[in-house]
Amino acid sequence: MDWESAAQRLAARTVIRTESRWYQPLATTPRHLFVPRWWDKTTSGGGPVWELRDGASDPAAWLRDVYADTTLVTRVGSHHADHAQVGQTLARSGERRPTSSSTLPALMLTMYRAAFITDTSRLLVTCGSGYGTALACARLGAERVTSVDVDPYLVKAARERLAEAGHHPRVEVCDLTGNLPEGPYDRIVSTVSVPAVPVSWLKALAPGGRLVTTIANTGLIIVADKNGDGGATGYIAPESAGFMVTRHGDDYDDTFPENPPVWQTAQHAEGESTTTGRYPLVYVPDTWDVRSTLELLAPGIDHRQHTAGDGTRTVYMLHADGSWARATAPGRWDSPTVHQGGPRRLWDELDRIRTWLAMDGDLPVRGAAVTITADGVTTVSRSGWSATID
Repeated sequence: MDWESAAQRLAARTVIRTESRWYQPLATTPRHLFVPRWWDKTTSGGGPVWELRDGASDPAAWLRDVYADTTLVTRVGSHHADHAQVGQTLARSGERRPTSSSTLPALMLTMYRAAFITDTSRLLVTCGSGYGTALACARLGAERVTSVDVDPYLVKAARERLAEAGHHPRVEVCDLTGNLPEGPYDRIVSTVSVPAVPVSWLKALAPGGRLVTTIANTGLIIVADKNGDGGATGYIAPESAGFMVTRHGDDYDDTFPENPPVWQTAQHAEGESTTTGRYPLVYVPDTWDVRSTLELLAPGIDHRQHTAGDGTRTVYMLHADGSWARATAPGRWDSPTVHQGGPRRLWDELDRIRTWLAMDGDLPVRGAAVTITADGVTTVSRSGWSATID
């Protein structure tokens, strides 16, 4: 298997060879060692499924897919691809969400570049498949790298595969939101998103150390440097990113089930309010700034969509407090009919943000300043606007 040539092509497509210190790590790291199997989204028997892809069964496809700049899902729910049977599929349903992956290389480098890693940085990074850890080891040396994951099997497999690739960093089982392995660290880079910046990160960072992470259910990359009072200050990076939310056990604790009562209501009820929306339909998860702003102002909304056989689209917004919205439009540019119910008007909140965007040309989350207190309260602010995450 000529993986070296495939890795070199990936590096050439991802970075500029003469200018990037990440070219050599990309060009010499055997990604296929870390992703021998993965789950692929497909359709089988008329329904959406996760289908197992086994690299050894098709080496040419293995090289093509693993050395592409793409994310490969390695774990769905509690089902790791390593333990699945050849030909196995899993129904793609609400309780079977991806729970681990090998992050696309370009995004991994976006996070590392935002961290401004130097030759002497002591780095803590999230583990997953171990591929991102291998890149860091190739860049810094394994003795400067600590990698953590909540899943004991992922840690065991990554440790073995890293050793096969010639790296022996510290790899430990750890809930990323709890106490971290003993530091201090000059850089903490998380490729899982967190609801808020854990206090343990601030304690583990060396003075002047930098953290880079994403906030759950947003596209926001937070870059912040530890300051003298134990907190941190920084900014929202210009790039956007989306990662799986950190979990605390074998699978996610579903606080919002697939078919809650509010979902049944949202599909059929007239609601307390029926209006015509100001703008064409938008499915909020497909956006970056609108989605992020809405999550900061009204966190915890579950977004769903449906397209009927005649092309009519309906999007839904659901919240655990019983608020819901249903917006339906026959065509892409038609104004939707909006039904809303519960204690809050979720679609009105969305339209308010879209009006803000139309009037100003952007939203204040772009380029916002970030302040994190020593007890983990994060404030995002720009031009008189602010939102708090805690």
